[in-house]
Amino acid sequence: MISFVRLGECSLSKSEILNKLLSNSQQYHDTFVHSNMECGDSPRRISNGLVEITWYLPCGNKNMDVFSEPVAVANLRGDIASFETQFAFLCQTSAAVFVFFDALDSECELLTNQNHKAQIFLVGNRQSKDFKLDAVKKLATKLDLTNSNILLKTKGMNDADFVKDLREKVSNVFENSQMKMGIEQMSAIAHELGIWIDEDSPECLTAKKNADAITSEIQDLLKYKEAQLPLQGQIWKDLTCLEKEEFRLRNVGSENIEKYKSDLQLQKKRLREKQNSHDISKAMTCFINAISSPGMERCYFLKWMRMNLDNVSRKKLFDLREQYKEKCKNPENKEGIKEIDKQLANSSLGTEHFFREMGQIYEASLSLHETDPARQQLQHLPKLCAELMLDGFPLELVDGEASNIPLRWVSDVLSQLNDLVSPKNKILVVTVLGVQSTGKSTLLNTMFGVQFAVSSGRCTRGAFMLLIKINEDVRKDFNCDFMVIIDTEGLKSPELAQLDNSHEHDNELATLVVGLSDITIMNIAMENSTEMKDILQIVVHAFLRMKEVGKKKPKCQFVHQNVSDVSAHDKNMRDRKLLLQQLNEMTQAAAKMEKKEENMSFTDVMEYSPDTGNCYIPGLWNGTPPMAPVNAGYSEAVYELKKNIIRILGSCGSSANNILEFTEWMKSLWTAVKHENFIFSFRNSLVADAYMRLCTEFNKWEWDFKKEMYTWVTQAETRISNFGTPADKSDKSDMRELHLHLKSEVLTELSKWETKLLENLDKYFKQTEGHVYLVEGYRQEFANSAKSLRREMESSVFNQLKAAADIRQGMTELDTIKENHTKELETRVCALIKECRKKNIKMKEEELDEEFDKMWIKTVKELSFTKMKVEDIFTSVSHHLRTNLKQKGSQANGLLSKKTLKEYGLVPFKYTVEGFLNKGADTFKQWFKIPGNAKAVQQTADSIITDCSQMMTDKMKRKSNYHDTYIEEILNMIDERLKNNQEVGTDITFEVSLKQHICGDAARRFQKMHEDFIQKKDPYRCLNKNKGKFLADFKDVFHNVDQCQKKAEEFTDRCLKPAVEDFVNRSLGPDIIGEMRTSEEFSTRTSFQYSVLLDLLSKDDFKKYQSFISSYEKYVKKWIFNKIVRHFPNGSTTFEEQHLQSCVNSINNAIQKAKTEKCDNLKSFVEVVCQKLVDKLVISQDALGAFMILNNADQEQFARWLTECVTEMAQPLREKFKITDIQTKLQSLHVNPQNELFNTLIGCGKQCPFCKAPCEAGGTAHTEHFTSLHRPQALGTYRWSDTEKLCIDICSSLVNSDISFLCIEREDQPHPYKRYREIYPDWKIPPDASLQASDYWKYVLAKFNDEFAAEYNAKPADIPEAWKEITKEKAEASLKESFLIK
Repeated sequence: MISFVRLGECSLSKSEILNKLLSNSQQYHDTFVHSNMECGDSPRRISNGLVEITWYLPCGNKNMDVFSEPVAVANLRGDIASFETQFAFLCQTSAAVFVFFDALDSECELLTNQNHKAQIFLVGNRQSKDFKLDAVKKLATKLDLTNSNILLKTKGMNDADFVKDLREKVSNVFENSQMKMGIEQMSAIAHELGIWIDEDSPECLTAKKNADAITSEIQDLLKYKEAQLPLQGQIWKDLTCLEKEEFRLRNVGSENIEKYKSDLQLQKKRLREKQNSHDISKAMTCFINAISSPGMERCYFLKWMRMNLDNVSRKKLFDLREQYKEKCKNPENKEGIKEIDKQLANSSLGTEHFFREMGQIYEASLSLHETDPARQQLQHLPKLCAELMLDGFPLELVDGEASNIPLRWVSDVLSQLNDLVSPKNKILVVTVLGVQSTGKSTLLNTMFGVQFAVSSGRCTRGAFMLLIKINEDVRKDFNCDFMVIIDTEGLKSPELAQLDNSHEHDNELATLVVGLSDITIMNIAMENSTEMKDILQIVVHAFLRMKEVGKKKPKCQFVHQNVSDVSAHDKNMRDRKLLLQQLNEMTQAAAKMEKKEENMSFTDVMEYSPDTGNCYIPGLWNGTPPMAPVNAGYSEAVYELKKNIIRILGSCGSSANNILEFTEWMKSLWTAVKHENFIFSFRNSLVADAYMRLCTEFNKWEWDFKKEMYTWVTQAETRISNFGTPADKSDKSDMRELHLHLKSEVLTELSKWETKLLENLDKYFKQTEGHVYLVEGYRQEFANSAKSLRREMESSVFNQLKAAADIRQGMTELDTIKENHTKELETRVCALIKECRKKNIKMKEEELDEEFDKMWIKTVKELSFTKMKVEDIFTSVSHHLRTNLKQKGSQANGLLSKKTLKEYGLVPFKYTVEGFLNKGADTFKQWFKIPGNAKAVQQTADSIITDCSQMMTDKMKRKSNYHDTYIEEILNMIDERLKNNQEVGTDITFEVSLKQHICGDAARRFQKMHEDFIQKKDPYRCLNKNKGKFLADFKDVFHNVDQCQKKAEEFTDRCLKPAVEDFVNRSLGPDIIGEMRTSEEFSTRTSFQYSVLLDLLSKDDFKKYQSFISSYEKYVKKWIFNKIVRHFPNGSTTFEEQHLQSCVNSINNAIQKAKTEKCDNLKSFVEVVCQKLVDKLVISQDALGAFMILNNADQEQFARWLTECVTEMAQPLREKFKITDIQTKLQSLHVNPQNELFNTLIGCGKQCPFCKAPCEAGGTAHTEHFTSLHRPQALGTYRWSDTEKLCIDICSSLVNSDISFLCIEREDQPHPYKRYREIYPDWKIPPDASLQASDYWKYVLAKFNDEFAAEYNAKPADIPEAWKEITKEKAEASLKESFLIK
């Protein structure tokens, strides 16, 4: 060390001379502040007595170096006379002390009394008026100084010559002095002089002691790492390879995939056991204890560790590089060179290695049992690391050496971090990507004031993340609490280029960090981006994938480093356009590779403007390092870049994730990245959660729409049923006019609800909560689903209106006949009463009965009874069947002509394969699930027949007349189901025979329904049914009995009560559906599937599993039915009471309104009451007509009694509702709840083409099918043809392999599973998101292997060992993971 001090006043500026001394002629830099600088003459307040130190480091070029060796230069501020302690310290620690003076005292005790270890040099200015040469000579003599120790600036000497002489003297000191001392050695002298040393604080000393205890043991770096950090070595690299192989299956060869994956899992388990067999090393024990210490001590410890490790690594690397140079002199010694090369690559050792080991210790402990003490005592480690992150220390996100993320470790650290900062846990992420040694870390350090490691060559390995707290005053602009900075290793590094997987390594890293970022800084050296072309390609792929998973357009900033030309931005406009053109070409190529639309530009996948998205930054150094100062232009340009980035981040603050959401993204992204280079399958819990929320909301809107339409149709049918009756108050002249009016009304209603649905959807996507932007890609699908629902409802409502109107129209003539018959009878009864009264004798009851019977028989004989014509429903159905099959060609027509429809539907439908060879081929098809096999066709037929039969039952429940729309609906349903099951591979013969079977059954049942209706409505029967009532009324009138109470009871029992009961039954179905949909299991398709599978697991019954797999629809409908029954255990629902009360209120209101209107007689009074109820109740015309005759009741009295009767009517109905069980009620409802719930929750009804797992996509118009949980193929009866053993392959594994399947679309040619989308473009089968995802079905097959084999007439499958270890609890956990249940 060389020290410079001042004695007394000095006309030479010591600091300025020092600056010139340290600078060469090309690059002057003001190292020390001096009086001739701007602001250098400010009065001193605290700097006097301060010793500043700087280092001069030569670059190795003799023409440029000021000194040939490194030198430390100390500069004491102020007069040494005032600061004797500091001067004494410098004299004992320096090789030389240069004393600047103007006037010297020849006695100068300060200089003569010192215990000088240093050479003293006197530096004076002869031009100063105070200068005395004699004093200098005397002092020189006292100090034994020679002329070489004295430097005087003479009158003719300029500063350059003076500095040259001074430099020469300093150089002589190097050559001749042996006085060299490290800064740490100076502490002993400082102690002697009473100078306080910062490092003497107890925390710092303890920390240093702890750090030294660890690093002092290091002799050989490689051996030390193997002994003290064993878990992160080859074991961790092997684990990484196994993890990636589990997903990529590159080496599976001809081995069974599931067995291969099981073996990999067992190997992983053994490696974890091997990790756990190592005790925690002494170094790691010390390290963990040291970072567990309180705040400042921990920071000191990590600082000491970093310095100690840097010193060790530097020495080791220096030795290795020297050896490398020696070895390279003999190029033939390739093995030796390779060995040293390997050592160079592995000889880095930093604190990150200790944290990495800590992570591995923690991850390995997680494979132990939860109660294991070894595991429990390590549970605090993530919190330690989280606290360090809050203190500003980086966390290693990607281990660059193994190219892997220790997911559980990083996730748990981030989880602990979230706990520490909640609720202020919103983050925005900035990442830098670029080729190696382009100054990425330096850029981040300058921009954000952080300390990522920097040097030339590869210093950052993998990726590190660092947390920066955002100040309160700017938090509102960012809408986040922390900024996360991710620094990545350089891409395209020479040391990795020799490895086969270097491109893959870069690809994985780029995809991950781009996916995690809110803004990505692309760092490019110089203006030219040619060397970045490969990296840009990787990044474009990454951006494209992020767009695919719904992440908002990523923001990107290109930074061109080392561009010093001030006009670079303008001059490079052409280059920027060329860059954009290249980016567009890459995007198109990437889109093609990713199987996306090809006409894509770079700006489609990310926000980028050629003008604002590029930043030009000059070189960091102003001259040649290491002594070059930092270029001010660099700082200015970086500051501008920082402002731009902050502005961009401010604009994307609304999409800021919290720490836990960031963790989810990281997990999902890394899982996706592990699958394959460009086969990118992404399943993220945030996306799935956002999709689930959207489905839940859409299902609510959809149900509101449907419920409203059910209510509207019920009212419309009521109005149609009441048309042309005394209750009718419409102004329409005929049924056709009313029908058209209702159609117009429903179109308005449907349009209103369709608009409402689309508005709800828009409003939903405008909200900022719930990560709606992640499912933006599904927006159009749900909009299409809304439109599709409207079309579906329109068709259904029109059919119901047409049927109701036509049936009512057919009844009009009959009603007129009945009305005329009733009037005729009333006239005859009145005549009979008059006749009896004329006899003026008291007639006995028997006589009255006899007279009435005579009159009745005579009248009935005279009345003309036109019997309703019984239609031949078979003829009508046969006609519609022929019309339906008309487009299918002559073969269909020929098949129809073979037998009449009456011959079909009498026995169960059976699909058989004729011929010995065909039967053999069919057995083969069944084994391999090749479409067209008899079993699959039969199952499809059974399912369609069940649904059609249910539709017939629902129609017959209504006990109305047959209508042609009924058979049309059934035929449409068959066509729809056959279209949705095309993969089964049916032919025209099958279609015709199935339709004939169903239509034969339908015609038979509808014929009976029609005949029952005719009989029920037959005028003669209806008249005779009312004979007793006519007789009673006749006697009442004859005897002048007051009929008010009796008539009120009759009107209530015969007219109102059946109508109220019918109203409750029509309304109850939608209510039950609405109630069931409030429970989580019926909210979305995914929740529904999860609940059914969980219920199966809880029962753990083979028969139930078998029923679920082989008869999915039947099982699920029964499951829904049982759920409804359990939900209403007593049979009673609150809805019946509500509807009953609503009816009672409506009737009472109608009575009150009828009272206020002037009615001439009771008949008109009752008609007014009926008119007021026309939209709600359908009052039987037969009962009403019979009630109206011979009615002489008093209007007011009748009204009073009627009110009482209505109140009394409610109680027996309540009792009836209460005692009727829910099963009976469900059979009599107009809307079948279990069917409606099934149709809503089964969705599109599509099943996975390989394993038949049902589709769970929301909405009806989705363009892509998916399911959360695929099954082993054995459960679908697949077996190996040579061994007949059940096959255990799972399609979510197969799609990631090189195995093929037999494909009927390619004439039974093999087709790779990997390219399944070429055959099934609308199915998305991602590889298992986690390797435990399909544990549920693995558990089922492993447990019931023998039972499934017996059921399928096959041999049991070879179950992998790993499957046998899956417990019921693990199966349930996998179910939750697959369906993303928290």
